[in-house]
Amino acid sequence: MGTKCDFGVFIGRFQPLHLGHEHTIRHALERVDRLIVLIGSANMARNPRNPFSYDERVAMLRSAFRLEMAEGRIIAEPLNDHLYSDTAWVAEVQRRVNAIVLDAGNNQGFHNLGISDFKVALTGFGSDASSYYLKLFPEWGNIQVDSPYATFHATDIRARYFQRIPEVPASTLSVGVAEQLDMFRRGETFRALLEEAEYLADYPKQWGKGPFVTADAVVVQSGHILLIERGRTPGKGLLALPGGFVDPDERIRDAAVRELREETAIADSKGQIPPAMLASFIEDQRTRVFDAPNRSLRGRIITHAFLFRLPERRKLFSVKGGDDAAHAQWYRLGDLSPEMFFEDHWSIIEDMADL
Repeated sequence: MGTKCDFGVFIGRFQPLHLGHEHTIRHALERVDRLIVLIGSANMARNPRNPFSYDERVAMLRSAFRLEMAEGRIIAEPLNDHLYSDTAWVAEVQRRVNAIVLDAGNNQGFHNLGISDFKVALTGFGSDASSYYLKLFPEWGNIQVDSPYATFHATDIRARYFQRIPEVPASTLSVGVAEQLDMFRRGETFRALLEEAEYLADYPKQWGKGPFVTADAVVVQSGHILLIERGRTPGKGLLALPGGFVDPDERIRDAAVRELREETAIADSKGQIPPAMLASFIEDQRTRVFDAPNRSLRGRIITHAFLFRLPERRKLFSVKGGDDAAHAQWYRLGDLSPEMFFEDHWSIIEDMADL
């Protein structure tokens, strides 16, 4: 693409931002007036794969490109994960880019110029990624950048970072980003993530890599959903659906009922609800398998989600945390947000509860 574009689009997780990312951004800025950097997994809770928040990654970007961001040549925006819908993810990219192009292209004023009046191109390095994006966004051009930093990956940086003696590899990070990681490793958040990283590293040694089968209960009643707060690593303190691993001698459906009773002690005015009655609330036609390969950092875990639709009533069934759940509680659906959840449980709720 020889003609300079009005806008470029660069999509990544930047966990953390490294010199390879910066090289791509600098070369893209030579070929576009403004570069939109969409920071992925912006709606995820922290974990060893996504340790840095959206705001922290924006700060990394600003430390490396302070002038360009101040001048508005780099525009950073969050991009949420949609683990079970490529269509929803593509639609969000399109909406965010369209809004930025119309706003910035019209100088934050009245939108007298439409999307078709601006030239937009995707940028990145590596022909595979480029081809993948072009298939999803055929209306945009493509800017291919060759990188001298193709031999390392953010995964390698995280592996060296989350250790008892953490390493901040200055050879792969700009000064500002390295300083940010050095400061981050001194805090409680780093220590909690290190504990989780060590647990996840040991998990396959103890249990194998799977695939494993689990069952999750999506329990709704009168505009509320029943959730637990995880009481142990991984995901300690995060919200999750009641559920767990299927025993060798039970059906998956029965496992969902068993885990629901064990983790929430769900009861009505007569006492804890018997398994057969709980099972009668399951909408079998809504049962779904959630099997994204990277849905869990513990290994290959395939879950089956069951929708329990309880009778509408002013007084919700009583619940109490048990087993490995620190707390069990009813939550108003409208009060929840993705970053509050363990693994892909928010995506499961979005799909199962028709959010």
